[in-house]
Amino acid sequence: MHALLNVAVMAARRAGGTLIRNLVKLEKLKVEQKGHNEYVSEADRAAERAVIDVILKHYPDHAILAEESGAQGNEDADTVWIIDPLDGTTNYLHGFPVFAVSIGVQISGRMEHAVVYDPLRQELFTASRGNGAQLDEHKIRVSGQKELVRALVGTGFPYRQADSELDPYLGMLGKVVRNTSGVRRPGAAALDLCYVAAGRLDAFWETGLAPWDMAAGSLIIREAGGIVSALDGGENYLDTGHILCGTPKIYRDLAKLCAGDIKAILQQT
Repeated sequence: MHALLNVAVMAARRAGGTLIRNLVKLEKLKVEQKGHNEYVSEADRAAERAVIDVILKHYPDHAILAEESGAQGNEDADTVWIIDPLDGTTNYLHGFPVFAVSIGVQISGRMEHAVVYDPLRQELFTASRGNGAQLDEHKIRVSGQKELVRALVGTGFPYRQADSELDPYLGMLGKVVRNTSGVRRPGAAALDLCYVAAGRLDAFWETGLAPWDMAAGSLIIREAGGIVSALDGGENYLDTGHILCGTPKIYRDLAKLCAGDIKAILQQT
């Protein structure tokens, strides 16, 4: 395992332990509202501190982009750690058992290493560019599904700009529901992306995400043989916040099926 990936794994496990310890005292956690349908708790902040402490202990000259504390460290560094200490905060605060720690390592503007850790199931998804993707050190691949009608597709509902994005999103959702085997919305994008990589989902799309929601999972999908793009097919999904991914065949069929709805969504953002 690459040294950077090893540190990311240590950091993710440390944060996961923090989240599990706080899970038993949810009713006592201090929670603040950051924006519409966005919350942050003491658990988010404690997990983020745990991740950053591990990283800076080993790489004090690296830069960090974290959900709660923002950009910090050496702003001229080539290496940037993109951190979501608790993806699925709303789930976590309700005791809904779908959440994860996500850590991506970007070098010279390109994602090179990725870790997504589910502390409840103790599942560890990892990838390094050119070395494939793993779940608990076993290689994973996207599914071999080639028929859209038999595909299981994941999504996330618009929540940051729900007023403007909801109608075109619902148009796309309707088409997917009618033309696939089913749609799932677990509520933690980092895990959704890893489930595509592991073949548990055949495709996934969501709008309005932040870079830390997608950074690690997008590399894990690509290393598992999947396709990841912005809704318009471009590479700038970390900037736009809109992502479409899946097995090569299902990705293409989904993009074709929903081309008009995708155009409508993009016109609203």
